[in-house]
Amino acid sequence: MNKAIVVMGVSGSGKTSVGSELAQRVGWQFFDGDDFHPPQNVQKMAQGTPLNDADRIPWLETLQKLIHTQISQGNSIVLACSALKASYREILCKNNPEVMFVHLAGDFQLIADRMRKRSAHYMQANMLESQFATLEVPADAWSVSVDQPVANIVEEILQSLGLI
Repeated sequence: MNKAIVVMGVSGSGKTSVGSELAQRVGWQFFDGDDFHPPQNVQKMAQGTPLNDADRIPWLETLQKLIHTQISQGNSIVLACSALKASYREILCKNNPEVMFVHLAGDFQLIADRMRKRSAHYMQANMLESQFATLEVPADAWSVSVDQPVANIVEEILQSLGLI
């Protein structure tokens, strides 16, 4: 059965790095949810304004359709997507019972330090507080600590999900 693994968490938790390496290890296609934001969302975040539900829901619906299309075409995928609220995760799962979530968990200070070090990303470190305020830690996802190298995180995910 084809599957979709959504690597989720706040900005700066490593979703893209972990997701792309995970996809490479299992031979699945990788998609970065950030690539599907409409220009107005990117502009808003670049200006330091957090997105609200009205901004996020059309984006999440686009990602839900992406998952559905890929699975319908016989593909398994890894998707990096913040999926911060339970209601957002429900949108991603609509007509997609094959979705599994992996939560990249880390404390505020660790992730804030990472965000200050990265460049060329529209999400600014000062918006991290809004991400943590919005985050509803999922009870039904594998949770992996991000205080370790990406290779270790990927290995833990592979073992936890029985993919190796």
